[in-house]
Amino acid sequence: LSAMCDSFILFQWTNYIHGWQDRWVVLKNNTLSYYKSQDEREYGCRGSLCLSKAVITAHEFDECRLDISVNDSVWYLRAQDPEHRHQWIDSIELHRAESGYGSESSLRRHGSMLSLTSATSGYSATSTSSFKKGHSLREKLAEMETFRDILCRQVDTLQKYFDGCADAVSKDELQRDKIVEGDEDDFPNTRTDGEFLHNNNGSKEKLFQSLSPKGINGIDFKGEAITFKATTAGILATLSHCIDLMVKREDSWQKRLDKEMEKRRRIEESYKSALNELKKKSHFGGPDYEEGPNSLINEDEFFDAVEAALDRQDKIEEQVSKQNHMPHSQSSLALIVTAPPHDVHRFSAEVEEMVQNHMTYSLQDVGGDANWQLVVEEGEMKVYRREVEENGIVLDPLKATHSVKGVTGHEVCHYFWDTDYRNDWETTIENFNVVETLSDNAVIVYQTHKRVWPASQRDVLYLSAMRKILANNENDPDTWLVCNFSVDHDNAQPTNRCVRAKINIAMICQTLVSPPEGDKEISRDNILCKITYVANVNPGGWAPASVLRAVAKREYPKFLKRFTSYVQEKTAGKPILF
Repeated sequence: LSAMCDSFILFQWTNYIHGWQDRWVVLKNNTLSYYKSQDEREYGCRGSLCLSKAVITAHEFDECRLDISVNDSVWYLRAQDPEHRHQWIDSIELHRAESGYGSESSLRRHGSMLSLTSATSGYSATSTSSFKKGHSLREKLAEMETFRDILCRQVDTLQKYFDGCADAVSKDELQRDKIVEGDEDDFPNTRTDGEFLHNNNGSKEKLFQSLSPKGINGIDFKGEAITFKATTAGILATLSHCIDLMVKREDSWQKRLDKEMEKRRRIEESYKSALNELKKKSHFGGPDYEEGPNSLINEDEFFDAVEAALDRQDKIEEQVSKQNHMPHSQSSLALIVTAPPHDVHRFSAEVEEMVQNHMTYSLQDVGGDANWQLVVEEGEMKVYRREVEENGIVLDPLKATHSVKGVTGHEVCHYFWDTDYRNDWETTIENFNVVETLSDNAVIVYQTHKRVWPASQRDVLYLSAMRKILANNENDPDTWLVCNFSVDHDNAQPTNRCVRAKINIAMICQTLVSPPEGDKEISRDNILCKITYVANVNPGGWAPASVLRAVAKREYPKFLKRFTSYVQEKTAGKPILF
């Protein structure tokens, strides 16, 4: 194997959390085993498969992937490149062939004397076991053996007789030649019949001695001829009977073969059906059912899986919220340093452009715009959506308006922007870190979101800036804004582990104050924060449009309620920060 593959490393699919992990794979003794690393071989393997009944499948779309299955156990493996995958498949097949598995001859080596594949050629093949069931045919074959032995002995006997006859004729011809060449005076008188010679003494003797009934060497030629004829007649009769039996047996074999082939066809269909069901049930959750261009999961199943995963997350969040619920202290809010508008860094121009665009377009009323659809209305909160798709990817802009009592716009934007409080209210984030601090009120943040299977995990790299908007006249409400938009950074390059999403989000908060009665000071009962939240998100990937829209419709209202409730809890009983 080492001669064919440069490395023993293969990547194995573990689960939807950890994905593909490198494994040290060993092919030995018709068994494929894997270890977490080469150093762990002395401690035993993590898993193994017997290759005698394994089915090896090269993936149709992924050129580096091969799947090895034995019954209900499946290994999803990936090589470093297509060439290594081809080498691995060849090595495994060669190993199986050398072990006596995986070839047509292995059927015979393991006890089968009739290959089903050879039977499909249209010519019925006989086997030794088939003769054992035909007792009449077996008896006739035994008779053929007996007749053969008798015939061989008769042929030997007749051959001896013919040889003796030839020798006798040769001797008589030699004797006649000697008589003809003798002295003429001594030549005997010959009668016209030519059968007798008359000597001088008047006696006669035969020139050729006639053969006795027993013939030469005592062989009964007539009896042997009769026996030979009977033996050949018996052979011919037995052969005729064998041919009749074999013709009948061929019909029986053909019917049996047709029945076996039909049985095989039904078994193959049942196997394929069971394999498809097994793929749907036992291996639901494998790499073939993830979000992707060739995913085997349909849109309805995708939607149900995402919804079930979100429900589980909601239950976990409720339990954590109950456990962590504690009374709030009366300490004052930490001092916040507000950066002046002219705070300069390398992204200042981009930030200023985003702020101006959001202040110009995000605050416009959407009530009369037919392109915006009201999708959620719960009390003071309204969520609008405008359906936009580009190259099959959902890019629907979302806009939400909400009014929250007892908090200021400065406080809302502070808790939304400050990463120290992010994990307190944001439940969809797995982890995050500040990649770079640009100024007191501008940072670049990288964060990964919790995966909702079967969708791929997403990450985001964005610049987050908080800004106080200067009022044009004294009647304008106190306004704060936080804008988050995607940027690039050398310290947070995209990876294969996550799909990089692109965002352009703004939270605009305006503080409305109602005058208190008499000489009373302004309290939180007198203030109201009007929130406008806009989000333009490109999720990337291949998630179905219906799923993305359903998730957005479900999660955005929950996010706003959760976040504003958190701000109210954090600011309750504390001094008001305008």
